[in-house]
Amino acid sequence: MEHAFTWLSTLPFVRDHSVPEHSVAAIIITLLLLAFGLVMGSKLSSVDQAVSPEDGVTTRNIGEQFIEMISGIAEGVIGHHYERYVPLLATFFIFILLSNLLGLIPGFSPPTSNVNTTFALGIVSFLAYNYYGLKEHGLKYLKHFMGPLLVLAPLMMLIEIMSHSFRPLSLGIRLFANMFADHELISIFTGLTKIGVPVLFYFLGLLVCVVQAFVFTMLTAVYISLAVAHEEH
Repeated sequence: MEHAFTWLSTLPFVRDHSVPEHSVAAIIITLLLLAFGLVMGSKLSSVDQAVSPEDGVTTRNIGEQFIEMISGIAEGVIGHHYERYVPLLATFFIFILLSNLLGLIPGFSPPTSNVNTTFALGIVSFLAYNYYGLKEHGLKYLKHFMGPLLVLAPLMMLIEIMSHSFRPLSLGIRLFANMFADHELISIFTGLTKIGVPVLFYFLGLLVCVVQAFVFTMLTAVYISLAVAHEEH
């Protein structure tokens, strides 16, 4: 099968397969996020700047609205001490969203259309929520895997381990399959219809990009909620 042209494939270290294209794309997204963070940090470097609101559409206002949105999701799903998990959830959402959106730019392939990227994100989610569970409960966290009855503990342990082990795989495959299909469909239909109609497909592609970032973030929040929950809750 012939691969579509991408700008990143013209780079020497990508062309000779020294560095995978999806890794280069992910690095570009990371650098953009770091640049945005530096701009935000400079705007909040003093107390006067931090407490004074800005007018219009600015990087600070965009950042604040985004954090408020993620905080609302975390509070609704996790509840108590939700603010601890906002940085992780915000990072997942914005990285996945920008990675997805990169595929809407002609000549670029989204890093999330590669299973290695999405599976790595799934592993990070898996490690994070188990870390938070251990941090919250200590060794008592293992009770989550044993079920309510001691006599059924070996069976429940096996079932829970299999269930948790499948989570990073399901997160990665879901994101990969949707973004790969979305990127391929946009490439095909925009190639067949050059004028006017591609706008519709780009709108649908934009919707898929946002929804997939939201789904991954929401599922991670749910897993964190289950990991840190106490029995009385």
